[in-house]
Amino acid sequence: MSIRLYVGNLPKEEIDRQELQAVFAEAGSNISTKVIKDRKTGKCRGFGFVTVQNDEQADEIIGKFNGFVFKDSALKIEKALPRTKGQSDEDAAPQQQPTVSSTPRPNTNNAGGGSGEGKRKNKKSRRPSGGGNTQTYSSNNDAVQPDPRWASALEELKQRLAAQTTNP
Repeated sequence: MSIRLYVGNLPKEEIDRQELQAVFAEAGSNISTKVIKDRKTGKCRGFGFVTVQNDEQADEIIGKFNGFVFKDSALKIEKALPRTKGQSDEDAAPQQQPTVSSTPRPNTNNAGGGSGEGKRKNKKSRRPSGGGNTQTYSSNNDAVQPDPRWASALEELKQRLAAQTTNP
């Protein structure tokens, strides 16, 4: 099973697939690369993908080339997120997970006034919906779970709050 790796922080100048392939050539010959380019200008959009044969080879490349300086840019390499349905390679860059907001945001894209349904009526937004990094939580088990990176800090805050409410 092949593994796709996201290669970020590529320089915006002209880069072709062979140049990126040459960077990863020492990791093995069965590696394929793809540089994502802007459709209009043909310049690199700042990221690409490397496909390898297995997890061991992927981990080796991440360990060896993450931070590697390529044309004055330190590469960022990580396992690529799986594609979502209807998403092309150019849109497949790792995106932040959508956040859950407790209140809907008003549409602020009404440059021409009116109902805001002008040119963008049927187009999907590439941005995740929601108003930032806010998440709502409730006490039932079906609620959205907190981000595991902040779980220990959240637990500490809960304990402090409980201590404040029990001490008059």
